[in-house]
Amino acid sequence: MEFNNKKLEKTSKFINYFIAIVLCGFLISLSAKLMDDVDQWKERPQLEAFENLDLIAKEKQLIKNIDADIDVKREQQKSIQNTLNIANNNYENAKESFDNWLAARKTIGSPKEDKAILKRANKLDAYYKTQQDWEKELGVLNNEVYLLKKEQRIIKERMSLERENAYKLQSKAIQKYNLKVFLIRLLFILPILLIGIFFIVKFRKHKYWPLFLGFVLFSFYAFFVGLVPYLPSYGGYIRYSVGIILSVVFGIYAINKIKAFIERKKKELKAPTTERAKKVQTETAEKALDNHMCPSCGKDFIVKKWDKPSSKKQQHMSYGVVTNFCRFCGLELFTPCGKCGEENFVHLPFCASCGDPVTNKK
Repeated sequence: MEFNNKKLEKTSKFINYFIAIVLCGFLISLSAKLMDDVDQWKERPQLEAFENLDLIAKEKQLIKNIDADIDVKREQQKSIQNTLNIANNNYENAKESFDNWLAARKTIGSPKEDKAILKRANKLDAYYKTQQDWEKELGVLNNEVYLLKKEQRIIKERMSLERENAYKLQSKAIQKYNLKVFLIRLLFILPILLIGIFFIVKFRKHKYWPLFLGFVLFSFYAFFVGLVPYLPSYGGYIRYSVGIILSVVFGIYAINKIKAFIERKKKELKAPTTERAKKVQTETAEKALDNHMCPSCGKDFIVKKWDKPSSKKQQHMSYGVVTNFCRFCGLELFTPCGKCGEENFVHLPFCASCGDPVTNKK
């Protein structure tokens, strides 16, 4: 197996990308764990920290005392209501008895019964007075319970207002807390993103580039994806602003690189063909041969030619002719082997027929 064959090249690329993805995955998991733990570094603002606990405790005690008073009043209400029910029954029974007795007296018409009438009427009035006294006392208790409940509602409204103010203060504190936590996360992720950009610029040709690539992928994921769940309401502006800045910076960098490359190629094409041939690398030469293009200027070295038809029914026939020199930049492309005479691509090291070194390469 040759060192630079295509299968080895594809395998190497696969292994490199596999290493980069595995490293990126572990880095993402580690950063996610760290980002989650940032929220545990300091306790989140609790509602109790913003409440007037002494006032709340006093108000709760007042409510508790009022509840106890209401319970006592309700027991009294039940007792009076039971007594009132008995008084009502006594009054109704006495009145019914009196009505029946009075009807019987009218039928008999005996005047001797006048004293008995007055006695029964006085007894009935006593029942009625007792009934009215208990109803009056029950009304007083009902009014006292109403006033206690009203006082209880006022206390609860004061507690609700105090708690509402505490919620507002807690909300502001939570906003400050979230901002602080987000800035900590941003201060952790932003340098990683800048380091990833630095790796792209400086280490693309490094032999350990797969490791650098894994970190680069992780840095972009961490900033543009991993940071999203932790962004506050205005966090999108930060992310999009950084994206715009990076797009502009990369755009300027890419444009300058492309212009520099074009200028460098123009200068190279002005150099003698012997000097340009020395700069062609084997890997570049192999790709150029596969794509039938000049390794110096990148133009196709196959020239199309046509045969004229012998009759009108026949169509034009086109075929390709390989030139020994590039017709665009003059670079030598093919030369015969000094040993066997076989035509070989000048920029590959050995003859494809006999294996002898291509001595005319330089």
